[in-house]
Amino acid sequence: MGWALVAAAEPHHRKGWLKRFDPRFWTVDFARPMMASVTSDAPGALRVEAVFYRKQDLAGLIWEAEDRWDHPLLAYETKRDFRHTQLKFRWRSGGIKPLDALHGPTLTIEGRDAAGNPRAWYIRLWNYAVGTGEDAVVTLDFDSLNGGFLLPGEADPVWAGDIDRMFISLVPPDYDGGDAVLAAPGAGWAEMSAIAVSGSGSVLAIGDVVMPEHGLGIASGYDDSYHLTPARLVRQVVQLGYRGDIVHYVGMSHYMRLEAVGDSFHTSVAGGALNAPCAAWHAAFAAACRDAGLGVIWSLSYELFDAYCPADWKQRDAEGAPALTGWEPPSTLLSPANAAAMGYLQLVARAFVGIAVAAGLPLKFQVGEPWWWIAAGGRICAYDAATTAALGSASVAIADVRGALGAAQLAMLDALGVLLAGSTAALVAAARDEAGAAGLVSHLLVYLPTVLDPAAPAVRRANVPLGWAAPAFDVLQLEDYDWATGGRGAETAGARAAMVLRLGYPIEDQHYFSGFVPRAEDRAQWAAIADAADRARRAGLARAFVWALPQVARDGFVTFDGEGAVQAFDAVDFPLAIGREAMVATEFSTQIVSSPSGHEQRASEWAEARMRYDAGPGIRSEDDVRLLADFFRARRGAARAFRFRDPFDGSSAADGGLPAAGDQMLGIGDGVRRQFALVKRYGAGDAEQVRRVALPVEGSVRVSVDGLEIAAFLVTDEGEVLLDAAPAPGVAVRAGFLFDVPVRFADDRLEVSRATFLAGELASVPLIEVRAPW
Repeated sequence: MGWALVAAAEPHHRKGWLKRFDPRFWTVDFARPMMASVTSDAPGALRVEAVFYRKQDLAGLIWEAEDRWDHPLLAYETKRDFRHTQLKFRWRSGGIKPLDALHGPTLTIEGRDAAGNPRAWYIRLWNYAVGTGEDAVVTLDFDSLNGGFLLPGEADPVWAGDIDRMFISLVPPDYDGGDAVLAAPGAGWAEMSAIAVSGSGSVLAIGDVVMPEHGLGIASGYDDSYHLTPARLVRQVVQLGYRGDIVHYVGMSHYMRLEAVGDSFHTSVAGGALNAPCAAWHAAFAAACRDAGLGVIWSLSYELFDAYCPADWKQRDAEGAPALTGWEPPSTLLSPANAAAMGYLQLVARAFVGIAVAAGLPLKFQVGEPWWWIAAGGRICAYDAATTAALGSASVAIADVRGALGAAQLAMLDALGVLLAGSTAALVAAARDEAGAAGLVSHLLVYLPTVLDPAAPAVRRANVPLGWAAPAFDVLQLEDYDWATGGRGAETAGARAAMVLRLGYPIEDQHYFSGFVPRAEDRAQWAAIADAADRARRAGLARAFVWALPQVARDGFVTFDGEGAVQAFDAVDFPLAIGREAMVATEFSTQIVSSPSGHEQRASEWAEARMRYDAGPGIRSEDDVRLLADFFRARRGAARAFRFRDPFDGSSAADGGLPAAGDQMLGIGDGVRRQFALVKRYGAGDAEQVRRVALPVEGSVRVSVDGLEIAAFLVTDEGEVLLDAAPAPGVAVRAGFLFDVPVRFADDRLEVSRATFLAGELASVPLIEVRAPW
């Protein structure tokens, strides 16, 4: 699998043309607790749904000059000059301030004036409308727009040559700018239809790259994408080459209905589990996925925005503190023992399955990361009132789950596992019941670094309950992004084996989630994420997903298949007897530009040398010829790579002799990292070259930690050392080893003449090093 990060679109990338103000590319935003969404289901039209809870609530329908949300290969061009552009549309609305009212829909334009000074203009749309306050045709000519409430007396001419963004404000009918709570939640909507854009400034270039279909799946989440249209999201998925099912996390902060409770707002099911904007968005999303040939795995977790969660629904530690995640603001975890909380999740599951039924999608549902939260210091959050009541005498004190636990404490963890498994079974049963005769495929998502924390091995009793064993779910989905991006990817194979042993799901009934990269400054972590996904595919898992689409778009991550065939590798040795006599060449690639005066500029194109060999000198007999021909055919000429022992450089030892445990420095411990790549170093100081060794000889690897040789390690399939325990901070990890080089035949033709061979002439059998296919 190949991959790349595209920082920006290049001139050679495929482009198309887009009318400015295309309905698919508007966004919405607002302040909590209100909710709004925008969809673009009909040509030339968009619709905003909103629900208001306070008199000061305001939603903005936004057009940005810079596309900050699409993948660089698919984004529209940044063009801040809006002059010579005319926009015309029909406006219809209900449940919001009408066009002709004070605080009615206002177009705010943010940018700079002709002198370059930051400015904002406020254009009352009613001044450019013909019709009624709730049904009118609005015409905007950006060359002659004026801000101000009354025209012409309060006219404030707009300079449209340098605009960053513009947005139309939508407020409830009782809007007064105060923070008073509305007597009842207010539903509002607005439509722009028959959108027509004209003028020489009305056209934008847009990226139109279509990546070939590849084997990776994509995941996304509503909390990250609520402000975009579903059509915009699905366009990216399809054109980036993702197919099959999208894993769609329905989120923890935007789908719920709310009701006022004092000065706060809590989840409510009055009128249904989902708020109207969320329901409309997901109906459009499901339809867009169906039309694009995509499926949806609807993912629902036990996580809920803390500010919206009733106090008695929350998991709590022994001191009564709620389980809080590291997000800002935080989310909390629902107690599996709380009947009201679990009943609420079941209603939410039914609502999303119902949306899938209405769209005609295959019905697939995921229980996402259900667990008992472990807070700082090993404090398990299993002491909320509902859990304590459910456990009765089995509820005992556990100060730190990482310590030595007694029989009663272990029994409590087992009982917590029973509660967790029972709650997930009831949740899946509710989803199945909603699916009806159509049937439903159930999925369970487990986060390995927490449930299989080696510092707290007993926690798996509670967080990987035996009640989850196959066939409780149809598919087991595993994720471990902290391991993948933290240099601990080799731990996944052992953790996966532990999950198979405990739950019994075969590899063909497993999925893997690779990623994610929360911060743009950490985009280099995509290398580890791509490697982890590739390892999962090579291990035979049914599906590997990248988490998540917003980060993929932000960082320009693209992936493509095809390199597998080019980089095909057979883990077999070139016949050693022949290879020992090979001629060896070490090569670099350097671009050299010479000036007329004789001065040069040199640029090294390769970070590492590439080796070439000629194995011809090792052919000494007709038996050797037959052995070589047989090996050549099995490799299909140059198609498949293989292992080759360099006769001069196949050991970590400086003299090429037997390896010792202290030969090569692999790295310095940090108290967490257990995985270290094998390397061989050449030269010293600024001129030092570090060669990655991917093919150590089996049984030859010796490892030392802090100068002492150890046996507590294994060598991964990728040729890296995985220590049983993480070295302490500042401790040196070194290793010695024999190693092979991945090579292929340089040609698809092998020519050996009996006449020349018997005359003592050497055959030529050129081999060339390839980069390791992992």
